[in-house]
Amino acid sequence: MSTLKIKKGDTVRVIVGKDNGKESKVVSVDAKKGKVLVEGVNMVTKHAKPSQANPNGGIIQKEAPIDISNVMYVHKGKPTRIGFKMEGEKKVRYAKSTGEVID
Repeated sequence: MSTLKIKKGDTVRVIVGKDNGKESKVVSVDAKKGKVLVEGVNMVTKHAKPSQANPNGGIIQKEAPIDISNVMYVHKGKPTRIGFKMEGEKKVRYAKSTGEVID
């Protein structure tokens, strides 16, 4: 698998599914499975047994991972594709819509 273009902390927009159009930050990236965890997106209900950390147990809402192909990087308020290019000796990501270097 090649290098992933989305990283932790990036702002992304969901482009497909029940949360289509939502924008939020990436919490974590699972490169092996090709999944991302996005803040407030793909919320699922989990039934938790009482434990030391959560003495009452109950129903918990939490984010579930979504496929990396279902999100798009947001650059200056617009979703854009990401490419890689060399700047001197360093490989950098850039927004394909504007050509600007992201990091």
